Amino acid sequence: MNQRILTLGIVLFISVLFSGCTQQTNLHSENQYSTAKPWARWWWFASVVHQKDIQQNLDWLKENGFGGVEIAWVYPLNRLKRDTVNITPRQPWQSKELAEIVAFTRDYAEKIGLAVDFTFGTLWPFGDSKVRPEEAVMRYGDSLWHQEITASWEYPVKGLVVDHFNPEAFEKYAMRMLKFLPKPARPNQNACFIDSWEVETRKLWTKDFEKMFFLEYGYDIQPYMDSIYSEAYAGYYYDYMKLISKLTLRFYRQYDSLLNAHGFLSRGQCAGAPCDIMQAYSIPDIPETEALLFEPHFSRIVASSAALSGKNIISSETFTCLYGWPSDHIRQENTADLKLLADALFANGVNQIFWHGKPFTINDTDTIQFYASVHLGKTGKLSADIKPFNQYLTKVSQYMRTGRTYSTLALYLPQEDAWMKAELPIEKQFKWAWGEYEMRYVEIPDQTRNFNPMWVNGSFLQNSKVKYGLLHNGNQTFSGLYIDVAYMEYNSLKSILAFAEKGLPVFFKQPPKEPGMVKHSGYHEIFAQITRLKNYYSNEELFLKKIKPLVSGKDIPEFWSRTDGSNLYLFFAHPLTKTISFPLDYGQSFTEKTIERKIQISFAGKTKEYTLRFMPYQSILLKMDKNGNISKLDITYQPPVPTVIPREKGKIEKWMVTN
Repeated sequence: MNQRILTLGIVLFISVLFSGCTQQTNLHSENQYSTAKPWARWWWFASVVHQKDIQQNLDWLKENGFGGVEIAWVYPLNRLKRDTVNITPRQPWQSKELAEIVAFTRDYAEKIGLAVDFTFGTLWPFGDSKVRPEEAVMRYGDSLWHQEITASWEYPVKGLVVDHFNPEAFEKYAMRMLKFLPKPARPNQNACFIDSWEVETRKLWTKDFEKMFFLEYGYDIQPYMDSIYSEAYAGYYYDYMKLISKLTLRFYRQYDSLLNAHGFLSRGQCAGAPCDIMQAYSIPDIPETEALLFEPHFSRIVASSAALSGKNIISSETFTCLYGWPSDHIRQENTADLKLLADALFANGVNQIFWHGKPFTINDTDTIQFYASVHLGKTGKLSADIKPFNQYLTKVSQYMRTGRTYSTLALYLPQEDAWMKAELPIEKQFKWAWGEYEMRYVEIPDQTRNFNPMWVNGSFLQNSKVKYGLLHNGNQTFSGLYIDVAYMEYNSLKSILAFAEKGLPVFFKQPPKEPGMVKHSGYHEIFAQITRLKNYYSNEELFLKKIKPLVSGKDIPEFWSRTDGSNLYLFFAHPLTKTISFPLDYGQSFTEKTIERKIQISFAGKTKEYTLRFMPYQSILLKMDKNGNISKLDITYQPPVPTVIPREKGKIEKWMVTN
């Protein structure tokens, strides 16, 4: 009887776990991000926090054009010297005393016109000293292993990372945070933030995982786990990742629903998470990308998910590890380099900048800094440029929230391919990033750039429909579906057949194969049916001619487009943004050339020619109305000419994996 009850419970769990897809945001039009001013992540180093220092920090941020701060509680400064003997005095973690100073911070910020968000914990990933071993994250085959948190507000006390797949354990953790944080007094007053996924993912496991897996796939995964990342076990790895993904998505839904139930918005990065990345990014109220540890093109995945799930604000943790990891050229950053990266993000859908970031300073000084960051303070090289640069970032962000994203082509994201490949090549790995599942190197085909394409995947296709030969999802409409993948889920292929039968033009670069170990006998026949339809294309050139491009021309710069129904807004990033990869070279933005691109823009049945003329360090914002009139909007900001220091060639950098 007990075994039957257990099995029934797991079956019910599976049915809940696998249900649900995209969510519509509950974010109202008026919220703490409405001004579009940049925010700053604000690191509070564990120490006694005083009201006068809070006021001095916030006053400086206000004066320099910021719209808000995200409080991030981290370690005491003596941790940098590995000092575990001398205890830095501080308000204890989650104590009444610390809660009172946090509430004061929020109230004072609001008094001077700033908003406040809270990191949902101390350091990252989620966990603390109160997480018990049986509540902690698990690894297959090693019952003694635990992932520790060693650099939090509680330092030198260590904590454990909570099992994100254990709803009861995470809720206990979450309730500790919700009890500690000041409760919002009105809707959309504050959000809580989750950083990119830093839970160890190798052989990630949880209680009863093997039972859940057997019920879903009909076989035992455990005999394959010791070699799960080998090429020979690719199909088993795919099935393993598919269940891991569903558990991860359940965690994000729990995080979002708990916050909303207690009056908070959820803001979150899902980068690095072992899951259906587009579906994950549809869950937080404010989806957030990051750069430069994830390069700007990754943000198109985030912005695509946001557009398809009805979310208008796409934030970015920006300028992280700009010149490398952990702290190259700190306090000596070139504003022009920052602008180049910000413009690349705008051209990939971002419209809310979070600076990374601002250290908490004391006694009105500027002697403290944080690693992996550019420096916000009075004395760094950036100091004189912060306010005018923030004015530029605000203006562009405001325009890039107008109406909705405008695209004419859907691209199928190669999620299944990533789950069939397991590990990245060594030369593409970082010390903290090893898996294809992160999608960090997925870029749009260059020949599709003139359509401002959006990524879609199976989870979004299941909620799409075709009418008059156009693909509709939410308020987005596409004229065609471009597919270049080696593997595709059975249900996704079925959806595409239904769409093609209703007249949607579809292009397959190659016949897809079914991933995983559980196969469907009719898979190849479904694809054969698609190939017999008149609107199936295997010739890329013919397919792209069928779809009306938004922008035509040679060597089109990176751009993003939005429409309010009457007007089209196009942000064209300076062509140098195409050279961006991690890390940026110091002074990579330097240029003395004026660059021209002749283009044609098509909107509302009108096609007009225009010459883009890029002056050094400038991007371009255009507005085209329904009558075909094009105007150039003034977004001029001239940063100082950057200093150039060539990067040493062949150097083994700290983030590289060499064996």
